[in-house]
Amino acid sequence: MLTAVGAVVLGFALLIWGADRFVDGAAATARNLGVSPLMVGLLIVGFGTSAPEMLVSALAAWEGNSGLSIGNAVGSNITNIALILGIAALVRPMAVHSGLLRRELPILLAAILFALLIMIDGELNRVDGLLLLAGFVVQIYWTVSLARRERADALASEFEAEIPTGMSTQRGLFWIGFGLLLLIGSSRILVWGAVEIATAFGISDLIIGLTIVAIGTSLPELAASVAAALKGEHDIAIGNVVGSNTFNTLAVLGLPGVIGPGPFDPELLTRDFPMMIGLTLALFAMAYGFRGEGKINRLEASLLLCSFLGYQWVLFG
Repeated sequence: MLTAVGAVVLGFALLIWGADRFVDGAAATARNLGVSPLMVGLLIVGFGTSAPEMLVSALAAWEGNSGLSIGNAVGSNITNIALILGIAALVRPMAVHSGLLRRELPILLAAILFALLIMIDGELNRVDGLLLLAGFVVQIYWTVSLARRERADALASEFEAEIPTGMSTQRGLFWIGFGLLLLIGSSRILVWGAVEIATAFGISDLIIGLTIVAIGTSLPELAASVAAALKGEHDIAIGNVVGSNTFNTLAVLGLPGVIGPGPFDPELLTRDFPMMIGLTLALFAMAYGFRGEGKINRLEASLLLCSFLGYQWVLFG
């Protein structure tokens, strides 16, 4: 048991560090090659912070633990909004200035409803997985097109300040490769430890995916969003969550459908999807700004954190 707990802790530590190195290397390399800061931030950084979820999901599905894989995708979305944005906005209330971000929020909600529609039959099969991955490709294309048109968006200047400078392309490529190897290795360690803990306590792999694994793989987003909030880069803090949740819904949730298709726990549709949709609607209402500039204040942040704690109580109560 101690070995399994140690494997989870070590897996998380290496996963976070590896994701950070991968993102730094990829962002610096792209910048050196002349890619715009907005493109780097929306795609490369967004992909990098979602890499832990993607690799853990793929590996878990490959090893026959699709419940953990699906739970990781849904649980990460819940954690990103309720826990990460709750903590970040509690540290410093956040305002949304980016017009591009307001356009991405409806895309996130549409992606979640699309996932619900194809999973309503209680099964995530290969066709469902391929449809989600196809949606991911469309979303990437839409993001690239939007980034090319919105070069003066508020997000651009914030990303410009965050992209590493002074890193050579050669060094950037090294960190891309090394970071990717770390992500793969740490994902394997983490999945093994999580499955062992679930087996020892008689907890389903879905619950482990929704909680321990989801919180652990969301730590890169937590670090990025809190750091951005402290620097006053509110659009990055919220954008990290919106982008990551869209990636999770389409790519991370699509992987178990393609790799390990089959039925899933019915409670996913009656308990977890409604929670994810409700939090997404709450984020939409807070950040969109129907009567002016969107904001997440400390009261709303506290409500988000309370909803997260309540959800954990429901899972384990």
